Amino acid sequence: MSNCRRTAAEMVSPGRGILAADESIKTMSSRLEKVGIAPTADARRAYREMLVTTPGIAEGISGIIFCDETLNQQLSDGRPFAQATREAGMLPGVKVDTGAKPLAGRPGETITEGLDGLSARLAGYAAQGAAFAKWRAVLRITDDLPSTTAIRANAHALARYAAACQEAGLVPIVEPEVLMDGDHTLRRCAEVTARVHAAVMAELAAFGVDMAGVVLKPNMVVEGADHPHRATPEEVAEATVDVLRALPGDLAGVAFLSGGQDPARATANLAAIQLHHTPWPLTFSFGRALVDPALTAWAASGRSTVAGQEALADRVAANSAAVRTRELQATA
Repeated sequence: MSNCRRTAAEMVSPGRGILAADESIKTMSSRLEKVGIAPTADARRAYREMLVTTPGIAEGISGIIFCDETLNQQLSDGRPFAQATREAGMLPGVKVDTGAKPLAGRPGETITEGLDGLSARLAGYAAQGAAFAKWRAVLRITDDLPSTTAIRANAHALARYAAACQEAGLVPIVEPEVLMDGDHTLRRCAEVTARVHAAVMAELAAFGVDMAGVVLKPNMVVEGADHPHRATPEEVAEATVDVLRALPGDLAGVAFLSGGQDPARATANLAAIQLHHTPWPLTFSFGRALVDPALTAWAASGRSTVAGQEALADRVAANSAAVRTRELQATA
Protein backbone atom coordinates (compact mmCIF):
# COMPACT_ATOMS: atom_id res chain seq x y z
CA MET A 1 0.00 0.00 0.00
CA SER A 2 1.38 3.42 -0.95
CA ASN A 3 2.01 6.07 1.68
CA CYS A 4 -0.90 8.16 0.28
CA ARG A 5 -3.24 5.20 0.59
CA ARG A 6 -2.20 4.54 4.18
CA THR A 7 -2.61 8.19 5.11
CA ALA A 8 -5.98 8.49 3.38
CA ALA A 9 -7.23 5.38 5.22
CA GLU A 10 -6.17 6.95 8.53
CA MET A 11 -7.96 10.19 7.66
CA VAL A 12 -11.29 8.38 7.29
CA SER A 13 -10.76 5.83 10.07
CA PRO A 14 -13.90 4.74 11.99
CA GLY A 15 -15.49 7.32 14.24
CA ARG A 16 -13.15 10.13 13.23
CA GLY A 17 -13.47 13.17 11.01
CA ILE A 18 -11.31 16.06 9.82
CA LEU A 19 -11.36 19.49 11.43
CA ALA A 20 -11.20 22.39 8.96
CA ALA A 21 -9.32 25.24 10.68
CA ASP A 22 -7.92 26.63 7.46
CA GLU A 23 -9.67 30.01 7.21
CA SER A 24 -7.59 32.60 5.39
CA ILE A 25 -6.06 35.46 7.35
CA LYS A 26 -8.82 37.76 6.07
CA THR A 27 -11.66 35.38 6.97
CA MET A 28 -10.26 34.44 10.38
CA SER A 29 -9.62 38.08 11.21
CA SER A 30 -13.21 38.94 10.34
CA ARG A 31 -14.52 36.16 12.61
CA LEU A 32 -12.34 37.34 15.48
CA GLU A 33 -13.57 40.90 15.07
CA LYS A 34 -17.19 39.73 15.18
CA VAL A 35 -16.64 38.22 18.62
CA GLY A 36 -14.74 41.24 19.92
CA ILE A 37 -11.15 40.05 19.59
CA ALA A 38 -8.45 42.11 17.88
CA PRO A 39 -7.52 40.27 14.66
CA THR A 40 -3.78 39.92 15.22
CA ALA A 41 -1.48 37.11 14.12
CA ASP A 42 -1.05 36.12 17.77
CA ALA A 43 -4.82 35.95 18.33
CA ARG A 44 -5.19 33.70 15.29
CA ARG A 45 -2.35 31.53 16.59
CA ALA A 46 -3.80 31.35 20.12
CA TYR A 47 -7.24 30.40 18.81
CA ARG A 48 -5.86 27.54 16.74
CA GLU A 49 -3.60 26.41 19.58
CA MET A 50 -6.72 26.13 21.71
CA LEU A 51 -8.24 23.81 19.08
CA VAL A 52 -5.17 21.58 18.65
CA THR A 53 -4.58 21.12 22.37
CA THR A 54 -8.17 20.13 23.24
CA PRO A 55 -7.86 17.06 25.51
CA GLY A 56 -8.93 13.84 23.82
CA ILE A 57 -9.71 15.51 20.49
CA ALA A 58 -7.89 12.78 18.55
CA GLU A 59 -10.58 10.30 19.57
CA GLY A 60 -12.94 12.00 17.12
CA ILE A 61 -10.58 13.93 14.83
CA SER A 62 -8.05 12.27 12.53
CA GLY A 63 -6.54 15.43 11.05
CA ILE A 64 -6.65 19.20 11.10
CA ILE A 65 -6.46 21.43 8.04
CA PHE A 66 -4.48 24.62 8.60
CA CYS A 67 -3.75 27.63 6.43
CA ASP A 68 -0.19 28.55 5.43
CA GLU A 69 0.13 31.09 8.24
CA THR A 70 -0.68 28.56 10.96
CA LEU A 71 1.59 25.85 9.57
CA ASN A 72 4.44 28.35 9.84
CA GLN A 73 3.58 29.33 13.43
CA GLN A 74 4.48 27.74 16.75
CA LEU A 75 2.48 26.94 19.86
CA SER A 76 3.24 28.90 23.01
CA ASP A 77 5.59 26.09 24.08
CA GLY A 78 7.66 26.52 20.92
CA ARG A 79 6.49 23.46 19.00
CA PRO A 80 5.54 23.93 15.34
CA PHE A 81 1.85 23.28 14.68
CA ALA A 82 2.57 20.24 12.49
CA GLN A 83 4.65 18.63 15.24
CA ALA A 84 2.11 19.39 17.97
CA THR A 85 -0.73 17.99 15.85
CA ARG A 86 1.09 14.72 15.24
CA GLU A 87 2.05 14.42 18.91
CA ALA A 88 -1.64 14.82 19.78
CA GLY A 89 -2.43 11.80 17.58
CA MET A 90 -3.70 13.62 14.49
CA LEU A 91 -2.43 14.36 10.99
CA PRO A 92 -1.61 17.95 9.97
CA GLY A 93 -2.83 19.24 6.62
CA VAL A 94 -2.79 22.52 4.76
CA LYS A 95 -5.00 24.46 2.39
CA VAL A 96 -2.98 25.12 -0.76
CA ASP A 97 -5.33 26.99 -3.10
CA THR A 98 -5.25 30.79 -3.17
CA GLY A 99 -8.99 31.31 -3.35
CA ALA A 100 -11.81 31.64 -5.85
CA LYS A 101 -11.41 34.42 -8.41
CA PRO A 102 -13.73 35.61 -11.22
CA LEU A 103 -13.71 33.23 -14.18
CA ALA A 104 -12.94 35.08 -17.39
CA GLY A 105 -15.81 34.99 -19.88
CA ARG A 106 -18.29 33.64 -17.33
CA PRO A 107 -19.85 36.50 -15.31
CA GLY A 108 -20.94 35.43 -11.84
CA GLU A 109 -18.75 32.32 -11.77
CA THR A 110 -15.34 31.62 -10.27
CA ILE A 111 -12.22 29.54 -10.76
CA THR A 112 -10.02 28.56 -7.84
CA GLU A 113 -6.42 29.63 -8.36
CA GLY A 114 -3.09 28.54 -6.93
CA LEU A 115 -1.59 26.13 -9.45
CA ASP A 116 1.41 28.34 -10.23
CA GLY A 117 4.36 27.12 -8.18
CA LEU A 118 2.21 24.47 -6.50
CA SER A 119 4.68 21.59 -6.78
CA ALA A 120 7.40 23.53 -4.97
CA ARG A 121 4.96 24.64 -2.27
CA LEU A 122 3.75 21.08 -1.74
CA ALA A 123 7.32 19.86 -1.34
CA GLY A 124 7.86 22.57 1.28
CA TYR A 125 4.72 21.62 3.19
CA ALA A 126 5.72 17.95 3.15
CA ALA A 127 9.12 18.91 4.58
CA GLN A 128 7.32 20.80 7.35
CA GLY A 129 5.44 17.65 8.29
CA ALA A 130 2.12 18.04 6.47
CA ALA A 131 0.42 14.75 5.58
CA PHE A 132 -2.32 16.03 3.31
CA ALA A 133 -3.57 19.11 1.47
CA LYS A 134 -6.88 20.67 0.50
CA TRP A 135 -8.17 22.55 -2.54
CA ARG A 136 -11.70 24.00 -2.66
CA ALA A 137 -13.67 24.72 -5.83
CA VAL A 138 -16.85 26.81 -5.50
CA LEU A 139 -19.90 26.49 -7.76
CA ARG A 140 -23.08 28.53 -7.43
CA ILE A 141 -26.60 27.42 -8.35
CA THR A 142 -29.04 29.67 -10.20
CA ASP A 143 -31.52 28.91 -12.97
CA ASP A 144 -28.63 28.98 -15.46
CA LEU A 145 -25.56 28.25 -13.36
CA PRO A 146 -23.21 26.58 -12.99
CA SER A 147 -22.17 26.54 -16.61
CA THR A 148 -20.44 23.58 -18.19
CA THR A 149 -17.42 25.83 -18.67
CA ALA A 150 -17.14 26.62 -14.95
CA ILE A 151 -17.62 22.99 -13.97
CA ARG A 152 -14.96 21.77 -16.38
CA ALA A 153 -12.46 24.50 -15.47
CA ASN A 154 -12.74 23.81 -11.75
CA ALA A 155 -12.66 20.04 -12.23
CA HIS A 156 -9.49 20.37 -14.29
CA ALA A 157 -7.82 22.49 -11.60
CA LEU A 158 -8.82 20.03 -8.87
CA ALA A 159 -7.30 17.15 -10.85
CA ARG A 160 -4.04 18.98 -11.52
CA TYR A 161 -3.79 19.79 -7.83
CA ALA A 162 -4.56 16.18 -6.81
CA ALA A 163 -1.93 14.75 -9.14
CA ALA A 164 0.66 17.20 -7.83
CA CYS A 165 -0.20 16.27 -4.23
CA GLN A 166 0.32 12.58 -4.80
CA GLU A 167 3.63 13.24 -6.56
CA ALA A 168 4.71 15.11 -3.41
CA GLY A 169 3.52 12.28 -1.15
CA LEU A 170 0.54 14.19 0.21
CA VAL A 171 -3.07 13.01 0.23
CA PRO A 172 -5.31 15.41 -1.70
CA ILE A 173 -8.63 16.42 -0.18
CA VAL A 174 -10.68 17.21 -3.28
CA GLU A 175 -13.42 19.70 -2.40
CA PRO A 176 -15.96 20.57 -5.13
CA GLU A 177 -18.49 22.64 -3.17
CA VAL A 178 -21.91 23.38 -4.61
CA LEU A 179 -23.03 26.30 -2.48
CA MET A 180 -26.22 26.47 -0.40
CA ASP A 181 -26.78 30.11 -1.44
CA GLY A 182 -30.09 30.64 -3.23
CA ASP A 183 -33.62 29.27 -3.22
CA HIS A 184 -33.05 26.12 -5.29
CA THR A 185 -34.74 22.82 -4.50
CA LEU A 186 -33.18 19.67 -3.12
CA ARG A 187 -33.62 18.06 -6.53
CA ARG A 188 -31.82 20.92 -8.29
CA CYS A 189 -28.90 20.59 -5.87
CA ALA A 190 -28.75 16.86 -6.59
CA GLU A 191 -28.69 17.44 -10.36
CA VAL A 192 -25.89 19.99 -10.15
CA THR A 193 -23.85 18.01 -7.63
CA ALA A 194 -24.03 14.92 -9.85
CA ARG A 195 -22.80 16.93 -12.86
CA VAL A 196 -19.94 18.35 -10.84
CA HIS A 197 -18.87 14.96 -9.48
CA ALA A 198 -18.93 13.40 -12.94
CA ALA A 199 -16.65 16.12 -14.30
CA VAL A 200 -14.26 15.88 -11.35
CA MET A 201 -14.01 12.08 -11.56
CA ALA A 202 -13.33 12.26 -15.30
CA GLU A 203 -10.50 14.75 -14.80
CA LEU A 204 -8.99 12.79 -11.92
CA ALA A 205 -8.95 9.70 -14.12
CA ALA A 206 -7.38 11.64 -16.99
CA PHE A 207 -4.51 12.69 -14.72
CA GLY A 208 -4.00 9.18 -13.39
CA VAL A 209 -4.81 10.09 -9.81
CA ASP A 210 -4.92 7.09 -7.46
CA MET A 211 -8.43 7.23 -6.03
CA ALA A 212 -7.48 5.04 -3.07
CA GLY A 213 -5.25 7.93 -2.01
CA VAL A 214 -7.95 10.61 -2.33
CA VAL A 215 -10.47 11.92 0.17
CA LEU A 216 -13.46 13.62 -1.47
CA LYS A 217 -14.96 16.55 0.45
CA PRO A 218 -18.35 17.25 -1.15
CA ASN A 219 -21.41 19.15 -0.06
CA MET A 220 -24.41 17.26 1.21
CA VAL A 221 -27.40 17.51 -1.11
CA VAL A 222 -29.60 20.11 0.56
CA GLU A 223 -32.06 22.75 -0.56
CA GLY A 224 -30.95 26.37 -0.95
CA ALA A 225 -30.70 28.48 2.18
CA ASP A 226 -33.61 30.64 0.96
CA HIS A 227 -35.87 27.77 -0.04
CA PRO A 228 -39.13 27.77 1.99
CA HIS A 229 -39.09 24.03 2.71
CA ARG A 230 -36.33 22.44 4.78
CA ALA A 231 -35.65 18.81 3.87
CA THR A 232 -35.60 16.22 6.63
CA PRO A 233 -32.37 14.37 7.50
CA GLU A 234 -33.79 11.28 5.82
CA GLU A 235 -34.49 13.22 2.60
CA VAL A 236 -31.01 14.75 2.64
CA ALA A 237 -29.41 11.37 3.26
CA GLU A 238 -31.28 9.61 0.46
CA ALA A 239 -30.56 12.37 -2.07
CA THR A 240 -26.91 12.63 -1.06
CA VAL A 241 -26.14 8.93 -1.20
CA ASP A 242 -27.99 8.56 -4.52
CA VAL A 243 -25.58 11.11 -6.01
CA LEU A 244 -22.53 9.50 -4.43
CA ARG A 245 -23.29 6.05 -5.86
CA ALA A 246 -21.64 7.10 -9.13
CA LEU A 247 -18.26 7.50 -7.40
CA PRO A 248 -15.56 4.85 -8.00
CA GLY A 249 -15.46 2.02 -5.49
CA ASP A 250 -11.75 2.42 -4.75
CA LEU A 251 -12.11 5.98 -3.41
CA ALA A 252 -10.53 6.21 0.05
CA GLY A 253 -13.52 7.95 1.57
CA VAL A 254 -15.94 10.86 1.65
CA ALA A 255 -15.68 13.61 4.28
CA PHE A 256 -18.64 15.98 4.01
CA LEU A 257 -18.33 19.73 4.40
CA SER A 258 -20.99 21.46 6.47
CA GLY A 259 -21.46 24.25 3.92
CA GLY A 260 -23.21 26.77 6.14
CA GLN A 261 -25.61 24.36 7.83
CA ASP A 262 -26.07 25.07 11.52
CA PRO A 263 -24.15 22.62 13.75
CA ALA A 264 -27.19 20.60 14.87
CA ARG A 265 -28.53 20.14 11.35
CA ALA A 266 -25.17 19.15 9.92
CA THR A 267 -24.81 16.47 12.60
CA ALA A 268 -28.36 15.16 12.14
CA ASN A 269 -27.88 14.89 8.38
CA LEU A 270 -24.51 13.17 8.89
CA ALA A 271 -26.10 10.57 11.17
CA ALA A 272 -28.92 9.87 8.69
CA ILE A 273 -26.42 9.39 5.86
CA GLN A 274 -24.70 6.63 7.85
CA LEU A 275 -27.80 4.46 7.58
CA HIS A 276 -27.11 3.97 3.85
CA HIS A 277 -24.57 1.38 2.75
CA THR A 278 -21.66 2.56 0.59
CA PRO A 279 -18.34 0.95 -0.39
CA TRP A 280 -16.31 3.77 1.22
CA PRO A 281 -16.41 5.44 4.65
CA LEU A 282 -18.63 8.51 5.04
CA THR A 283 -17.36 10.99 7.61
CA PHE A 284 -17.11 14.75 8.17
CA SER A 285 -14.71 17.58 7.51
CA PHE A 286 -16.54 20.43 9.18
CA GLY A 287 -15.32 23.94 9.80
CA ARG A 288 -17.91 26.31 11.18
CA ALA A 289 -20.20 23.49 12.35
CA LEU A 290 -17.41 22.40 14.69
CA VAL A 291 -15.55 25.56 15.60
CA ASP A 292 -18.20 28.30 15.76
CA PRO A 293 -19.37 27.21 19.24
CA ALA A 294 -15.74 26.97 20.36
CA LEU A 295 -14.87 30.43 19.03
CA THR A 296 -17.93 31.95 20.68
CA ALA A 297 -17.18 30.32 24.04
CA TRP A 298 -13.48 31.20 23.85
CA ALA A 299 -14.22 34.86 23.15
CA ALA A 300 -17.10 35.21 25.63
CA SER A 301 -14.96 33.81 28.45
CA GLY A 302 -12.08 36.20 27.89
CA ARG A 303 -10.12 33.71 25.78
CA SER A 304 -10.47 30.88 28.29
CA THR A 305 -8.86 27.80 26.79
CA VAL A 306 -11.03 25.50 28.90
CA ALA A 307 -14.31 27.10 27.76
CA GLY A 308 -13.37 26.94 24.10
CA GLN A 309 -12.12 23.38 24.34
CA GLU A 310 -15.23 22.17 26.13
CA ALA A 311 -17.42 23.61 23.36
CA LEU A 312 -15.26 22.02 20.67
CA ALA A 313 -15.18 18.66 22.46
CA ASP A 314 -18.99 18.61 22.61
CA ARG A 315 -19.32 19.14 18.86
CA VAL A 316 -16.58 16.62 18.04
CA ALA A 317 -18.23 14.01 20.26
CA ALA A 318 -21.62 14.58 18.63
CA ASN A 319 -20.23 14.14 15.12
CA SER A 320 -18.04 11.20 16.08
CA ALA A 321 -21.15 9.51 17.44
CA ALA A 322 -22.99 10.33 14.20
CA VAL A 323 -20.39 8.60 12.02
CA ARG A 324 -20.42 5.59 14.33
CA THR A 325 -24.13 5.08 13.58
CA ARG A 326 -23.33 2.64 10.80
CA GLU A 327 -20.80 0.75 12.93
CA LEU A 328 -23.26 0.42 15.81
CA GLN A 329 -26.04 -0.67 13.45
CA ALA A 330 -23.83 -3.41 12.00
CA THR A 331 -23.10 -4.87 15.44
CA ALA A 332 -26.66 -4.61 16.76
